[in-house]
Amino acid sequence: MVELRNEKIAVPVVLFAGILWSFGPLVVRYMNDPHMVPWQYIFGRGLTIFIILNLYLYFEEGINFYKNYKKVGKSGLVGGIGLGIAMISFIYSITNTTAAITLLCLAAMPFFTALLAFLFLKEKISLNVWISMLIATVGIIIMALGNTEKNSLIGFVFGLTSSIGFSIFSVTLRWRKETPKFTTVAVAGLFCFITATIMILVNKQTFFATSYNSAMFSLHGVLVCLGLILYSIGSKAIQAAELTLLSLTEVIGGIFWVWLPLFGINEIPSTNTIVGGFFLFVSLIYYSLIMRWNKRYIALN
Repeated sequence: MVELRNEKIAVPVVLFAGILWSFGPLVVRYMNDPHMVPWQYIFGRGLTIFIILNLYLYFEEGINFYKNYKKVGKSGLVGGIGLGIAMISFIYSITNTTAAITLLCLAAMPFFTALLAFLFLKEKISLNVWISMLIATVGIIIMALGNTEKNSLIGFVFGLTSSIGFSIFSVTLRWRKETPKFTTVAVAGLFCFITATIMILVNKQTFFATSYNSAMFSLHGVLVCLGLILYSIGSKAIQAAELTLLSLTEVIGGIFWVWLPLFGINEIPSTNTIVGGFFLFVSLIYYSLIMRWNKRYIALN
């Protein structure tokens, strides 16, 4: 199985994963009334991810790829469910608020990840990281105060839930390094597929939306899956909190694509979103500079 232990190679791989994910909000905006078919979306996206990951494992490892599922363990199950919850929360967030709010909630991932890594992996949090978390919290509060429109606060809460779910996934990638990473992602797809199936049956809905929407669901699933493959490959060489930091090209790109007039969405962030986002990015820049300084200090000593 492909693994990158060289950080210089792993960093651009994870950056590119974020760029792939950044097209997700644009794809959702191109869907027809996605808020009316959230479970069909989750069903289609989960099934696509599960199929692609298993095909990838088959071509990578041959017919015995299924044995990876026997090695998943607690870390794989927790990571898969965490990622699955992140995927489900994402669609409920972005269909109830602006893409900028959803994506800026995801920008809080490095801090949730650092906190979870501190609690469960005993990865230390320095004073500087606590300071950057405090700055990020101010930004999140400012954005929350600006969410006064109907359902907008719901979208904000689901955005934070998605961020926490993805942070759980990121931490489990570092929890037990022998856990098959790609199988964990496949478990997330299966979790979404099963959960959506249950909800569709309970609500007596159809499993498939229009052919156009179904194609969009699958396209988003492909983008997410390819990004997760790259993200998992890079996880061996990069710490959990830094992983999520590097993947924030998703946030920058996602906000830009839905705003860019070329794509016809023209979604302009509110004043609170811009101000709150400014605090978040200040915290991220501060955080990244501190991490770089610490690495140089360790290298010199």
